[in-house]
Amino acid sequence: MTLRADRRDILRSALAGGAFFLLPRLAQAQTANPASDGKATPFSFDILKDMARDLAAKPYQPAEIADPAVLDQIDYDAHNQVQFRPEHTLWRDKGSMSPVQPFFPGRYFREPVRIYTLENGAATEWPFALDMFDIPKGNPARKLTHTKGFAGFRVQDAQSGRDWMAFLGASYWRTEGYSGQFGLSVRGLAMDTAIASGPEEFPLFTRFWLEPAENGDLTAYALLESPRATGAYRIASTRKDGVIQEVTATLFLRGDVERLGIAPLTSMFWFGKHNRSVAVDWRPEVHDSDGLEIHTGSGEQIWRPLNDPPRNMANTFAAPSVKGFGLMQRERNFAQYQDDGVFYEKRASAWVEPLGDWGNGSVTLVELRTADETHDNIVACWQPAEAAKAGNRYDLAYRLSWVQDCPVQSQTARFRATRLGAGGVPGQDRQPDVIKVVCDLDNRGLEGFGPADGVEVTVTASAGKPGKGAVFPVVGQTYWRAMFDLDFSMLHAKDDNPIDLRLFVSHQGDAKSETMLLQLFPSQLRHMLANTP
Repeated sequence: MTLRADRRDILRSALAGGAFFLLPRLAQAQTANPASDGKATPFSFDILKDMARDLAAKPYQPAEIADPAVLDQIDYDAHNQVQFRPEHTLWRDKGSMSPVQPFFPGRYFREPVRIYTLENGAATEWPFALDMFDIPKGNPARKLTHTKGFAGFRVQDAQSGRDWMAFLGASYWRTEGYSGQFGLSVRGLAMDTAIASGPEEFPLFTRFWLEPAENGDLTAYALLESPRATGAYRIASTRKDGVIQEVTATLFLRGDVERLGIAPLTSMFWFGKHNRSVAVDWRPEVHDSDGLEIHTGSGEQIWRPLNDPPRNMANTFAAPSVKGFGLMQRERNFAQYQDDGVFYEKRASAWVEPLGDWGNGSVTLVELRTADETHDNIVACWQPAEAAKAGNRYDLAYRLSWVQDCPVQSQTARFRATRLGAGGVPGQDRQPDVIKVVCDLDNRGLEGFGPADGVEVTVTASAGKPGKGAVFPVVGQTYWRAMFDLDFSMLHAKDDNPIDLRLFVSHQGDAKSETMLLQLFPSQLRHMLANTP
């Protein structure tokens, strides 16, 4: 398959053609699906949980994929030529109900997805049929005659016809967020993401039961299946200043999992202000999200800027009884991106708020090396402290908010931008392997303070030596700036272990900002300094 080089064109047509191939390659895991008889059957969330529990007690049985040779021929271009016929749309012309259209199967979406409609506690299957689609002559999709399911579905606005949510690929889904601009993704479950023993397992949503509401809300029930897990999901979606989803899930493990990722978020980060030197690109920044935000059970707020690391990295942050976490897009100025095709400044942040106490565990951040913007290379999820063993059951509930900013109002200053440059003092000889770290933060909680009022920045480093810092309000602006030098000249030239910085702003021992955790790599720092005029 030939991919178009410009991600702008790809993303413009992604929903229209079901082109979610930007997501990681999916594992070959399916489920057996009985043939539909067209009859309504009783359905409830309890029935779905029983179904998942019963499946977990049996050996995994992958379904036979119908017409595999035909599916292989339905590549990106052929798939994009297939158009759903709008007269077959679910809940079309039903007032404010959100219409639903299915995605056609193809090379990148081979597993059959069964879709059912719900009414008064009864489920009726929406069967796959070729005549629901316009397929050009000569397109290999015309030969797909034995499949029993779709690839996923999209949900539209009743008035505008605009897509506002889509489920496609493994257990992934996306929404338009607060701005009408699709960006990062979420999924039902992550299993063994970026572990040394690999490979990662991608559970699938194999069946959906859809229940619309008169006001345009939609509740999707989903059955999750994979070789080592089954699950029952209820995803209730509403739109108000973004897309807000109440997710309830019951998971059953039929095998051990080294890294079990709950409420996983998936995004893209290539470069921003602090790592501009890693990319040769005309735009100032390219990312769907620029940081991981965590609110711990103890009340600490953590900000971790994202990286495009020199090698794949996984970091864990202890978060017992975590209050929330999310992949956030804090930079909202178009001038910082200059891309009027994909509008990174409009990409939604995704915030996970546990409903109930999740107990002991950590937030895991996975950052994969990337050389461009066409692949999602960031994953954030919550990982239970208890070993994920066969036979374990997990009952979880959380609120997922696709919004402009964190829905929890901060009482302290938050970091808005981080920049790196050559250390030292202008006009004086620059010492080798010394950088300057400059962090801008808003003035929340710092109102009324001035440059002589004793506001300080505290910095600790896992390696290298931080210099004395300074923090002050920026003249003529409404934000503050903290800056300090970091000397890493004592590190061996071949030592590329990450330097972990921890910093916050305080006044007389009282923290006045969130805590920033910044991870830097000596190889990237030396590359930056070598290219400094």
